[in-house]
Amino acid sequence: MDDIQLCKEITRLKKELHKLVSIPDKDKSNEDRQKEEELLHQIHKLVETRDFLVDDVEFERLREKEEDKEMAEFLKSSLPRNMKKAGASSRRVPARAQQTSSPFTKTGLTLLKECCGFTCSIM
Repeated sequence: MDDIQLCKEITRLKKELHKLVSIPDKDKSNEDRQKEEELLHQIHKLVETRDFLVDDVEFERLREKEEDKEMAEFLKSSLPRNMKKAGASSRRVPARAQQTSSPFTKTGLTLLKECCGFTCSIM
């Protein structure tokens, strides 16, 4: 939104500057020349501000891209192991379930082990 407002303001100032620049130098007053300089300065500041915003957005885009890459690598490296652990622990659940006389005698830690082999987000 800031970028759009800056562009509108730059366009408005450029139109105003164009009117002044179209006046021949011999017909310009000191006030016109001063106004030209002021407009150029304002346009320059707005362009710098817009450049900063664009650079900031690009920096954030690259940072997020890098974070996505790191997360994908992390998930790629950790999910296959966790899937194997979860698969192995889920195969053990029936054997452990038969060993206990009641499902209510298991501790929370035992339930978590049997659930997902300590990969649960609760841990």
